[in-house]
Amino acid sequence: MDAPAALFDTPLARRRLARAGRLGYPGFLLDRLAEDLDDRLGAVLRSFGSVLDLATPRPAATRLLAARYPAARHVRLAALPEPGGDLVVGDPEALPLAPGSLDLAVSLLALHAVNDLPGTLIQLRRALRPDGLFVGCLLGGATLTELRQSFAQAESEVEGGVSPRVAPFAAVREAGGLLQRAGFALPVADTDTLTVRYADPFGLMRDLRAMGMTNVLTERRRTPLRRATLLRTAEIYAERFADPDGRVRATFEVLWLSGWVPHETQQKPLRPGTAKTRLADALGTVELKPEGGTTP
Repeated sequence: MDAPAALFDTPLARRRLARAGRLGYPGFLLDRLAEDLDDRLGAVLRSFGSVLDLATPRPAATRLLAARYPAARHVRLAALPEPGGDLVVGDPEALPLAPGSLDLAVSLLALHAVNDLPGTLIQLRRALRPDGLFVGCLLGGATLTELRQSFAQAESEVEGGVSPRVAPFAAVREAGGLLQRAGFALPVADTDTLTVRYADPFGLMRDLRAMGMTNVLTERRRTPLRRATLLRTAEIYAERFADPDGRVRATFEVLWLSGWVPHETQQKPLRPGTAKTRLADALGTVELKPEGGTTP
């Protein structure tokens, strides 16, 4: 069977990321997520001997991990060469990692742009030792909803059709299911919505370009964006998504994922019917029995 068509143009994505480095990557979003990662790791009461930063666009996570686990062996896998550090240049979809070689893997703002997310998670699961931990975040389905809606309406009005301009991001329920499918135990998926405000929509577009987050969809329209379409997009955006002070909102939905490689020491759910305490007793309430019958 033929392999499914790639959703993302990976070589183009790497060129855009390289351009972002030259433009001066605006790190406000990545820095915020690194702080959130620090909080999440702070709740894990154990240390890790070998740690991977998987494809985070800039080494914000690497610096955090080095400070939190100074005695660990640290590896950063990045899409492009970077100065300094224990760096491996590679592809997140073809991890050059030996099975059971890691204790902790983290990834910020990278996995939403891989063509085979299930396959990447499965490879991570194999690279982690028993009782190893994965924590990562990727952009979710509500990300840039304002820009998506504005572009769709503007293209429909100006050009008589709509082309894909914002990537389809995963939903939290789907992401949690992927962790289970990859073989992670105790999977957790939750969301956080961040709202960034700009003086105008063009400020958002400049930041997206400077973060390497412009359109790299394989099925993108190959003709240049019309000036009339761009200006109409900005008009619609300002009309529909401006606050009373005139600034416009941009939504970034962040999906956080975590899961452990199965190990015999981990907690396991009890079998049905083995509970020794009634829920009503634990809650301090009176159990109501159905009329004409008994409580099952």
